[in-house]
Amino acid sequence: MDNFYLGTGRRKESVARVQLKPGKGSIMVNEKPLESYFQRKTLEKMVRQPMVVTGTEGNFDAIVKVAGGGVSGQAGAVSLGIARALLQADADYRPALKKAGLLTRDPRMKERRKYGLKKARKAPQFSKR
Repeated sequence: MDNFYLGTGRRKESVARVQLKPGKGSIMVNEKPLESYFQRKTLEKMVRQPMVVTGTEGNFDAIVKVAGGGVSGQAGAVSLGIARALLQADADYRPALKKAGLLTRDPRMKERRKYGLKKARKAPQFSKR
């Protein structure tokens, strides 16, 4: 098989496995075109951002498998995965991707629920009597 580049992206509960191949610029997410998988234009733009920053929009085809979390977390995971795969393709993209903040893994996660509380911080209603 010809050359391809792998990248893994994570965000919240989502995990994206990205495979980049030289091609015409199509992005398939879970065997669907990008536009039909992420219906919001902002998420679509977020996913395309690593390629826009490096100027490789029409040079690579991306095949993405993403699971877990919601649509926003999945879009962030795919974006990070594409950025990491682009680094494998050419290390000269690092400064541009770093400057755009696309190589940083967002560490924010859902806080765990504590006993005695309804959610992570929400307490049951308090009454004196």
